[in-house]
Amino acid sequence: MPLAPKRRDYTPDACGVLAGVRVLDLSRLVAGNTLTQVLGDFGAEVIKVEPPGGDTLRAWNTAGVATNWKLYARNKKSLGLELRKPEATKILLELVPSAAMFVESFRPGTLEQMGLAPEVLLECNPKLVIVRISGWGQEGPYRRRPGFGTLIEGMSGFASMNGFADREPVLPPMYLADTIAGLYGASGAMIALREVETNGGRGQVIDLPLLDPLFAVLGPQAANYRLTGTVKPRSGSRSTNVAPRNAYRCRDGKYVGLSASTQNMTERVFRSIGRADLVEHPGYRTNAERVKHAAELDAIIGAFVAGRTQAENVAYFEAAEVTIGPIYDIAQIVEDPHVLARELVADYPDPDMGAFPMHHVVPRLEGTPGSVRTRAPRLGEHNRELLGGIGIGAARYAALLEAGIVCEGVAATKGEDE
Repeated sequence: MPLAPKRRDYTPDACGVLAGVRVLDLSRLVAGNTLTQVLGDFGAEVIKVEPPGGDTLRAWNTAGVATNWKLYARNKKSLGLELRKPEATKILLELVPSAAMFVESFRPGTLEQMGLAPEVLLECNPKLVIVRISGWGQEGPYRRRPGFGTLIEGMSGFASMNGFADREPVLPPMYLADTIAGLYGASGAMIALREVETNGGRGQVIDLPLLDPLFAVLGPQAANYRLTGTVKPRSGSRSTNVAPRNAYRCRDGKYVGLSASTQNMTERVFRSIGRADLVEHPGYRTNAERVKHAAELDAIIGAFVAGRTQAENVAYFEAAEVTIGPIYDIAQIVEDPHVLARELVADYPDPDMGAFPMHHVVPRLEGTPGSVRTRAPRLGEHNRELLGGIGIGAARYAALLEAGIVCEGVAATKGEDE
């Protein structure tokens, strides 16, 4: 019987280390929502400023449930504003003085067209940290190009490195460019906030394209190319630096991943598979030779692994103190005892699913831990609370709603399946 993740309740009274930091989030899709989710998890008051219909993530559904929205919009408030109407822009500008950060992901130039250029925002609040997310950056010849993550994952060099030499480049099956940009953006925003709060500095603009962070995490590719003059070919799960290193198929059709990054570990692998003779074999004695003969080495190790199931291989090699691990799918991950013990996944109360499983707060801070305080909001759920804070009473709110300047929604789960 499958194990169930530990059930957690929302902790609305929890106070994170970023309590008191108000973030106006006008971004759409994953990068900005990742950035502000990190801030929200640690206590920031994140206000999602959404147009009629809401953030596009609300329509990315699985089996009729907006799982992306439920995950990325936790710990956030929703303010529905039609920013194409001048009065809505004025309302937003009334909120800017109370904010520490402003996050947007419009195509470069759009914010200026809306009358919300950085100089306007900084005039309202000189200490405001403004994060501008785009595909290619605020400057450069590609600045006006559409900036979806798929395009960046292709142009950055990631896809050309990913996959096997005899097949087409492989794009990632998840939001790689967006999430990496969001994480870089969260750290950049906190660096800028420290300048404001600790050094008495002014606010500033953070230019955060999806391209730059993804290229940065690819490592020394530019240096390697300059040194060799060659483009590194795709190598599947092999490493061009270390051997043995690969994914090996087990008897039950599952896989294990093995990496022997040191000479001692490699020799341990050879002895564990009954091939101590390979330690002094001229083709495998040094790492440089092993990399040249990786295919032959993989065939030897693969034949041994193929005789055991995934669980048997993991147990056998762990007993031999060899660095090996299972290659899991999600069905295995959510049942793994280590994952459960660390509460990597927990169930939270949910109006649509009863219990919604999602990852707990990352990273884990011992002294000032984050928390999941609230579920993802309905569109415009916090309109009255937030607008009341700037003096908009019930009568004016009703007029704004009637004029389509503010908007509300009943459900956060309507849309098309992915």
